[in-house]
This record gives sequence, C-alpha cells and structure tokens, in this order.
Amino acid sequence: MTTIEIIGVLGLAAVFLLSALRGLNMGVLALVAAFLVGSVLVGSRPKEVLAAFPGDLFVVLLAVTFLFGMARTNGTVDWLVRSTVRLSGNRIGLVPWVLFLLTTVLCAAGAASPAAVAIVAPIGITFAVRHGITPIYAGLMAVNGAAAGSFSPTGILGGIVHGTLAANGLQVDAAALFAGTFALNLVAALATWAIFGRRRIAPAPDEDAAPGAGPAGGGTGRTATLTAAPAASRLQVEQLVTLVGLATLVVGTIGFRLDTGFTALTIAAVLALIFRGTAKEATSQIAWPVILLVCGIVTYIGVLEDVGVVDSLGAMIVGIGTPLVAALVICYIGGVVSAFASTTGILGALVPLSVPFLGSGALPVTGVVIALAAASTIVDASPFSTNGALVIANAPDALRPQTYRAMLLWGLGVCLLAPVAAWLAFVVL
Repeated sequence: MTTIEIIGVLGLAAVFLLSALRGLNMGVLALVAAFLVGSVLVGSRPKEVLAAFPGDLFVVLLAVTFLFGMARTNGTVDWLVRSTVRLSGNRIGLVPWVLFLLTTVLCAAGAASPAAVAIVAPIGITFAVRHGITPIYAGLMAVNGAAAGSFSPTGILGGIVHGTLAANGLQVDAAALFAGTFALNLVAALATWAIFGRRRIAPAPDEDAAPGAGPAGGGTGRTATLTAAPAASRLQVEQLVTLVGLATLVVGTIGFRLDTGFTALTIAAVLALIFRGTAKEATSQIAWPVILLVCGIVTYIGVLEDVGVVDSLGAMIVGIGTPLVAALVICYIGGVVSAFASTTGILGALVPLSVPFLGSGALPVTGVVIALAAASTIVDASPFSTNGALVIANAPDALRPQTYRAMLLWGLGVCLLAPVAAWLAFVVL
C-alpha cells in the first residue's frame, strides 16, 4: 500500500477514536477526513471529493423516515401493527420471524435489499417497541431476512454474481448459492434471537394488550400470547390514503423496480401536501443525526476507494500463494468493506478481482463464491450500511443511542466472525 493509502486507513481509525472520546457525530469527522485526504493530500477538488457522497443513501434515509414518520403520526403504523399481531394468532414471539420470512421472500422475488428493509423494518420496529421487545431484534431479523433472500436465482445480487462469473467464463451452482447464503443468514437470525430475542424494554402504551397483560413475555423468553386483541378500529380517511401510499411504495419498488428513495419521497411529499398538520409533526422524525453519520462515513470510504485502497487489497490477494488463505482474505475483504460500502459494488468489484484465483482450480468455485457472497451480505446489519442505518433511523429517539451501540457491536462481531464461519463452512469443509 502507498503512503497515502496507509494515511487514509489510519484516518478512518482516527475518526472512530475521536468520535468515541469527544462525542462528536462521526459523520462530521468523516467529512473532514474526506476533505483532508481527498483535497489536501491527493489534490482533488472539493466537487470531486463530494462525488463520493452517497446521494441515493441520503434520499432513502430522508424519505423513509419522513414517510413512516407521517404514518406513525396519523396512526397508520399502529393499525398495521395490530393487524400483524392478529395475523400471527396473537403470538408476538412469532412476529420477528414473520419479518425475517417476509424480507426473504421480497428479496428472493427481486426486490432490492434496502427496499425490502425500508418497507418491513419500520413496521416491525414499531411492533417491537409496543410489546416491550428491543427494536434491534426486529430490525436485525428484517435485515437478516433480506440477506437470506438476495442470492436466489431471481434475486438482484444473485443475478450480479451469476452475470459477472459468466462474463469471465465461470459459473456457480445457482441452487447451492441460494441455499448456502440462506443457511448462513438463518444461523445469523438464530443468533439474533439468542442474543436479543429475550431482552425486554418497558413497552410503549399498547391498545392491543388487555389490562394487566404486562410486557410481552415478561422477560421469561417464552412465546407470549396476548390475552385480548380487539378488532381493528375503523380506518380514517388519512390512514386509508397513507396505506394506499405504502402499497404504492411496495408495488413501485418491487414490481416496477423504481428507486426506493425517490419513490418514498414522492409519496411522502404528496401526503404532506394533502395533510399539512401531520407533515409538520412528522418532519421532526426525520433522522438527521443518523443521516449525517452514515453519509459522512460512506463518503470517506468512497474517497479511500478512489485513492486505491480496495485495488491494493485485491493485489494482495493475487500475491498470496496458499489458496485457502487467499480465500479467507477474500471473505474478510468482502465482509469488512461491505460493512461500510455498497454490497452490490463490492461484489461487482471483488468477483472480477478473484477470477484469476477462482479459475486456477485450486478450490471449488461454488464454495468460494458462496463464502464471499455470504460474508459480504451478513454484514449489512452494520450501522454504516443502508440496511443497518434504516434500523437505527426508525428506532424511537429515546432508544436510538442504545440501538446504535448495539448495532455497532453486532456489526463488529459479524465482521470478525462471519467471514471465517463462511470460509470454514463452504471452502474448508
């Protein structure tokens, strides 16, 4: 690695350290670091540095938190939560698994992972808070489900992997790729349940529970059943219009592949024009600190990619003589970089970089690709990825700091453990 690349990596460490010591929003420090490395050291113009700013991610976080802020304010999300409880037979312990399966199906059918999480996570998190479940549990189940379904033969990431390999004269077993990535993310979901599923918080006021029913599960970890769940209250005009807007978001992003951020923002803008009172209150629910944090970090990571950090890591792979070690390095690069940057972009970059290694025949192509794909997507729960940021942004204000800390620790844990677990499961064994 060059001197500038080393300074860039050290700058990322400094951003984390200074934010932890001084309490300043990490996004502010990351934007400053992007300017210092990109403009001062490399000599790029500020406009070139800002080219790394994730405008699509900014719009997604802004639009989703505004849209669902309106849906919460006017009671639409509450109605959806009550409906979810009834559909699950009032067994609230099943609902997080319903979230997992729902995002799996959406992504397996061709929805973009952030689109599926943007639709499912806000409702799941509201449900969790209402029933005394920590919001990170519901959020992670949605994120794990999205990763579990993304490599189906009809999934977006599955198509990228198959297309990239085919362009280089290689192929991978489609069923094995889907089954392997699904299995590892199912294990992640079980770990999520084991770590967070039995934790309880003080439940928000909940109309669904009968008097004296208490928090869901009471901290015992057993599947709880609500003793009484009233019929859904009649929908008001504003709630009905909001439901139509949310349905339009689902159909537009999944059925017609419209951009998630701009579609949600358009729907939110229409609702705001019609219901001005709700819009004023919902504006305060836009998660500006989270948007600044995530967009700042992603901008700096983009600058590091521009100065050649990822290419240097790819060159390191080529220089490794032991195939098993090289495969492990590939998995770690995919996992760690994807925790901060676009999973689609990382897979699109790493798969071609790995083609000479994969084509050598030293290791089975399918096993290495499954391990790389699984390691690169299971880390989407990182607070600096789109999916992880959506979870934090939709957590209640009072619970957002602890949700961020828990997501940060979870992201660190999967960055350390998931690549080696995928490597052992699909390459070594």
